[in-house]
Amino acid sequence: MRPIRCAALVVLSASLAACSGTLRSTPDAADLTALQQVVESFRVAIMRKDKPTFTSLFFSDRPEVITWQSVVDDPSLRRIRQTRPEALKARHRPDNNFVSFIDAVVQSTRSEEEQFSDITIDTDGEIASISFDYVYLVDGHPTNHGREMWLLVRTEQGRKITSVVYTVRLPEAARGATSAWTSPRASSPGLSWSWPFKSASWPMPGMPRV
Repeated sequence: MRPIRCAALVVLSASLAACSGTLRSTPDAADLTALQQVVESFRVAIMRKDKPTFTSLFFSDRPEVITWQSVVDDPSLRRIRQTRPEALKARHRPDNNFVSFIDAVVQSTRSEEEQFSDITIDTDGEIASISFDYVYLVDGHPTNHGREMWLLVRTEQGRKITSVVYTVRLPEAARGATSAWTSPRASSPGLSWSWPFKSASWPMPGMPRV
């Protein structure tokens, strides 16, 4: 049995070496350009309130197929729990998705923009991950910031987003002022108290009932 084990180890080592070489390969310039264009199209679509372009960036037009999930950082969560002890860092809500996000942006009369920095792209040409620091601005003022990560696949129609997750960090001023968080429609039937992030409109995109 010992020779068989040795042979298996040789095969396994060769396989791992081959896989390792593939993972370390430099992404093709054309792939990087295409993925950078997705990021830019996402940014511009928000600024222009362009729903058709924005939704075309996703793998499906069905919100339930696309992951859209936020998580609140600890300092912001501590402040929220002063008035809502049951608040959670992350909560899944089907009605918070990429479609409700862009609908809120389009309906808002305010200018909205998501700024990106420290962009990191990893791809083998077929699947990709993109991560970056973001700041969300409403009328030029930051409402929240954090780190955002996407997963994408390459389809016959180009690179499409399958998953969006992001952290929510409120500005220091917002953490200390409850009035800055309160939605003007928080008392409406079926709605709970929340704060403005990712959009100044209601419903707020990706908004967890924390």
